[in-house]
Amino acid sequence: MYEQYYNLTEAPFSLTPDPKYFYRSESHHRAFELLQYAIQRREGFMAVYGDIGTGKTTLCRAVLGAIGNHVYTALLLNPFLNELELLKGILNDFGIAAPSGESKQDLITELSAFLISVLEKNGRAVVLLDEAQNIPMATLEQIRIISNLETNKEKLLQIVMVGQLELVDLLSKPELRQLHQRISMKCELTPLSADEASEYIRHRLTIASGGKSRVAFTPDALKEIYRYSGGIPRLINLIADRSLLAGMALSINSIDKRVVREAVENLQLKANSSVGKFWPFRARSAKAK
Repeated sequence: MYEQYYNLTEAPFSLTPDPKYFYRSESHHRAFELLQYAIQRREGFMAVYGDIGTGKTTLCRAVLGAIGNHVYTALLLNPFLNELELLKGILNDFGIAAPSGESKQDLITELSAFLISVLEKNGRAVVLLDEAQNIPMATLEQIRIISNLETNKEKLLQIVMVGQLELVDLLSKPELRQLHQRISMKCELTPLSADEASEYIRHRLTIASGGKSRVAFTPDALKEIYRYSGGIPRLINLIADRSLLAGMALSINSIDKRVVREAVENLQLKANSSVGKFWPFRARSAKAK
């Protein structure tokens, strides 16, 4: 809506996890390097966790995009799968049509054959399990079983579990001890600092405009965004997007504290969306500090 007014090629603060906009804060950079290293080393299990909206999915997509063309990926967004659905979902994402009626062992055999063919081409096969904190216990056991697919020297399948902070508690359960022991790398994404949040906003504006945008956030506006977002990238995007819309309505190109506050007030009225339900809590918490 406001792209033309601000000389932007696209909306810079979309809520979709576009790896093009990946910003390397201290914790995001550390996680990126660790994940990339682990995938290149063919580590078996990895876990990425963090608060809601900290950019976990964007991080994973950025890492996979940096690995190269010889990485085969399966991204499972629905965590509420039983064992059969999990195996079929992985095969389908790898481009293998799994006929109905096959047993779990049949599906594992098909998966193993595919993974061996990938290894013979010097490729890597990576499964990303999003919202992993909600995966049923029986399905987690199935994940542990397929993680055992390996040759005498190398793991055939690499599994990245991506989830909210509750994932840490889930993996600490005694009944998941065997699975927990297989996780070779864990990394936590934390909210951005105040300085990182400001740089994050400038970073996204630069990418969306090629460095030629006609809009800027004043220092007071950046502080206000951080105050209400708590450094959570998803909330920063939401506030900044609405602030740009408000700025266009006012025919201004310098987004100040007054414009940000107007955007915040409008967002608090949107109580029907999932962000809106969460939003008043974040806003009150920030004011209480």
